[in-house]
Amino acid sequence: MKRLALSLAAASQLALVLGAPPSYGFDYAHMKRGIVYDGRISDSYDFVICGGGLAGLVLASRLSQNSNYTVLVLEAGDTGDALKESIDIPGNAYYKSLLGTSADWQFNTIPQNMLQNRAIYWPRGKVLGGSTAVNGLYLVRPSAIEADTWRDLQNGADGADAWGWSNLLKAMQKSETFVPPSQDIAKAGNILYDSSSHGSSGPLRSSYPGYIVPIVGNWTATLAGAGIPTNGDANGGNGGGAFIATSSIDPSNGFARSYARSAYIDALPPRGNLNILPNATVTRIVFGGQDPGGAGLVATGVEFAASAADARKVVSVRKEVILAGGAIGSPSILFHSGVGARDILAGAGVNLVVELPGVGQHMQDHLSTEVVFNTTAPTASSILATSSQPPNFLSFVNSAIAYANTSQLLTDPGTYQSAILANLTSSTDTLVPSTDDTVKAGYRATYNAQATKLTTSSAGQIEILLSVVGSVGEAGNTGNTVSVQAALQHPFSRGHLWIASADPFQSPSIDPAYLSHPADIVLLREGLKVARRIGQTDPLRQSIIAEVTPGPTVQTDEEWENWLVGKVATQYHPSCTCSMLPRELGGVVDPKLKVYGLANVRVADSSVFPIQFAAHLMSVTYGLAEQASDIIRAAHGLPPTGSSVTDPKSGSGSGTASSGASLTSTRLSGWSSVGTSLVASVLVTLALWTL
Repeated sequence: MKRLALSLAAASQLALVLGAPPSYGFDYAHMKRGIVYDGRISDSYDFVICGGGLAGLVLASRLSQNSNYTVLVLEAGDTGDALKESIDIPGNAYYKSLLGTSADWQFNTIPQNMLQNRAIYWPRGKVLGGSTAVNGLYLVRPSAIEADTWRDLQNGADGADAWGWSNLLKAMQKSETFVPPSQDIAKAGNILYDSSSHGSSGPLRSSYPGYIVPIVGNWTATLAGAGIPTNGDANGGNGGGAFIATSSIDPSNGFARSYARSAYIDALPPRGNLNILPNATVTRIVFGGQDPGGAGLVATGVEFAASAADARKVVSVRKEVILAGGAIGSPSILFHSGVGARDILAGAGVNLVVELPGVGQHMQDHLSTEVVFNTTAPTASSILATSSQPPNFLSFVNSAIAYANTSQLLTDPGTYQSAILANLTSSTDTLVPSTDDTVKAGYRATYNAQATKLTTSSAGQIEILLSVVGSVGEAGNTGNTVSVQAALQHPFSRGHLWIASADPFQSPSIDPAYLSHPADIVLLREGLKVARRIGQTDPLRQSIIAEVTPGPTVQTDEEWENWLVGKVATQYHPSCTCSMLPRELGGVVDPKLKVYGLANVRVADSSVFPIQFAAHLMSVTYGLAEQASDIIRAAHGLPPTGSSVTDPKSGSGSGTASSGASLTSTRLSGWSSVGTSLVASVLVTLALWTL
């Protein structure tokens, strides 16, 4: 240790002479955890993960628990070191939001026909940790019937049981350490929970803010008065009703945000077999020949670049390529690699490698808007504006939520369901953005499952959310406001994502086709009526002055619909663009996450969901990533991991090591200056030496 201390001191002096990279909060610990600051990576790895967001970092952590295998993560965004305060402080999701910054992809949809031709802004995290570093921190699970519907859509294929509720719940629990609220916080928010539904030893911390804005304490009683009962255990398989949601908050760390990087990477012990390369955009997968066993085309490498102007590099892959770029990134990579629909690839000027018409299809998103009220109650913004705030105030995030089913939204849910089913064939013919018969068959399958299993079930169809940050009402209104949001959870509208050119640095064409199915506007309209009713129900009503938006002029169904089409926008939950469905149903991956027609490429992120969930997608995606890691480990002769990421025993196994599991660095130009490269080279050597 003495020699190590002296060596680190020497390296520190060298850093002072040469200068550390100005864009990073550089420290030695990051080198041990695998984050590469100077571009030095090996020529080849066992596993290359494309995307350093939620799923990518979970997989990196879990797969590298076995020291016999080398793992590389390629992340298009930066490390997030320079944004630590904005990321770590929960309240800064509102007050110092990273949306619209370099940590955001800043996508936009094409103009939406049913939304007055508005293009909708689609933010996505472009930083280590992905959207878990920039989102609203909600940890809300789907209901059991939704997970079981996902499983059943696989038609009994091998591995399908992994996605049913009982197994998915275990995976979500595995990711989590639940910390109950203090007595004061539980009382202030009228918080109910059941610890047995949560995990107790996972990397991700889930809990509640250290401060509750007082009006939140009225939520569940108000919803009960409006006809939506309180749910005392929203995480155990029944997600309906009203409750105060858990958030990705770590009370043991000053109520800081707990996200994919802090939970799964920063917490790691030193690992010499893991590299995470930021500012590296994946441009395509490189393929060799066919697998001799008939499994499909073999990926031999991954091409990437720091920017459109930089030279492209290729890193070799010995075992698997894993796409974890999310609902936009993963299908885009497949398209640019020549995997997708023939006509889309031809139009973009990309050579066809494997014809897979379902890539980019089945896109679904939650659609939301709000009813705004003036209030006499303090809001988060009004408290922030005071000269001093209560202790832990900046840990507060919105968490009052409810899920309303069709029985709570409609006077006759059966008639609504019957109308949907009666128009199944015509909807498929007119709404599916593909002429391919398999894609149409997949639409019919998911559409039918949604209508028959979910629409009249207890699962939520509309999410209702209380925002007490202090949103602004209509133009000219300066009063203190709260809002009640309504968000469509199971859209029947299906959109698509296509690439527009062969340039991987050009944003894809995103068309969620919002409200293209007439059933969607009916539920959203009725959900907004419930949002209005909540503001008129005690005890919340006692602090409401008046409705600001849409206001008393909106009363009839037609008036509601005319108003909402000009207001609704994304709830930031795109999914389903690489759907897990049988290939004959236009699927992209099988239940073991393998891409059809490819021997060693998987997709593991929210793009593989075949249906939307009545939930925020972070929790279920952590569960998916945990399941994916065990599926991949099993394929290579390794046992499942335990909950802890720091337990070396959980990474042991009899898997066969590739030739040379240690990492030999290779200079990749375009990432750093010569001086900082030398510093990082010394530090890499030291970090590997101490393992």
